Amino acid sequence: MKTQDLAIVKSLVSVAWADGEFHDTEREMVEALISAFEANDTEARFIREYAAEQKSIDDIPLGDLSPADRRLLLQHAVYLTFVDKVQHESEKKFLDALWQHLEIPEEEARQIREGAEARAQAHMTML
Repeated sequence: MKTQDLAIVKSLVSVAWADGEFHDTEREMVEALISAFEANDTEARFIREYAAEQKSIDDIPLGDLSPADRRLLLQHAVYLTFVDKVQHESEKKFLDALWQHLEIPEEEARQIREGAEARAQAHMTML
């Protein structure tokens, strides 16, 4: 697994914990990411153990994320907040803090979020 892929997965774990809980649907999303990034057994075990404990925005490994990775992360973070079909207020606040933490300009972050939210809502039955 590439360093930046692991950084994205670890970051999305922080997003999953945004409301203080790691729901089954979020766990399933992490499992899908493990599969999508073709994590080996050791990497998969590490990610599962990492996700088992609450994470915060401070756990996002910024140094391992390129500017493009940060934008991709924000987009996937939005999708993840809809995985249980409801974007909770705590998740919205987390996304507000996330784009700033990722050092994405406000207007660009707004566009990324709006586009991702529209796609997530349009594909709600697939989540």
